[in-house]
Amino acid sequence: MEKYSQLVDFSSKHPNIVVALGMFDGLHIGHQEIIRTAVAKAHEINGTALVFSFANHPRSVIAPEGAPRRIGSDAVRARILNHLGADALVEIPFTSDFAETSADDFMQLLQRCFAPKYIVVGENYTFGRGGKGTTALLREKSETYGFQLIVCPSMMRDGAPVSSTRIRALIAQGELVRVREYLGYPFTIIGTVIHGQARGRTLGFPTANIALREDYERLPNGVYAVTVMHQGLLYCGVANIGNNPTFDGCDRRLEVHLFDFSGNLYDSEIMVTFYEKIRDELRFASVDALIAQIAEDKREVERKFEKSFHLQENISMVI
Repeated sequence: MEKYSQLVDFSSKHPNIVVALGMFDGLHIGHQEIIRTAVAKAHEINGTALVFSFANHPRSVIAPEGAPRRIGSDAVRARILNHLGADALVEIPFTSDFAETSADDFMQLLQRCFAPKYIVVGENYTFGRGGKGTTALLREKSETYGFQLIVCPSMMRDGAPVSSTRIRALIAQGELVRVREYLGYPFTIIGTVIHGQARGRTLGFPTANIALREDYERLPNGVYAVTVMHQGLLYCGVANIGNNPTFDGCDRRLEVHLFDFSGNLYDSEIMVTFYEKIRDELRFASVDALIAQIAEDKREVERKFEKSFHLQENISMVI
């Protein structure tokens, strides 16, 4: 999949463009249906499926005090789009100048840069300054600009449309089963292993440490059953999100102990996929008590993977 960070004349490079429009934060099951529809239509007309989105959430510019955290990293989004068969991702910065683009100007931009044969959106899609552009306006102007519009209905779960807002709330509550159902894949973090204080190694449970970014959604502090993908190999593991209160705390981070792994992970990129919360983060009265609990956590996770979890279940979306 190709990736572009600025607008050019894509119609001169790609024939018969089908463009999917949206923010696509987290690429949940509703977003996936939009992308699949665009890819299927592109195959049907021997064309190209392009996804047009933004590198930052529009609210980070329009109302920064209320800007939501991102659900998934760019790396996770790229993996899922590639899995879905998108030919290219056009992901530009949303700026204060772009925020002034009217709905009419935005449609002219689409025509100038994409000259799309089809535009595919969700039923709640809006565009242009103040969100004045709607699917009704796209349909009204479709003949003028020479495209056909496909509007995908919302995916429903628990009596309401699946949305990035609902998923953020579920992540904050640690509702991993429902998060997986709404996303269509388990909650996943891709990050680079940093140097920590090597306490895990001295305790007999070496860990890979990943810093947690403030602008991305995070699970509650606690211990989790996870898998870790490293250099094409999949490992079971136990992860802790928190501040290490037994040792008077540190910066909030993700620490992962990989089962049956030996080697150096520093500066490596790993993919951590979360399956179930095992317990809350606790402060222990002694180091020995902490070691005993970590050993029990590891046994508990091993039991769960033996009985309950299927490592490849839905994870193929992000591998």
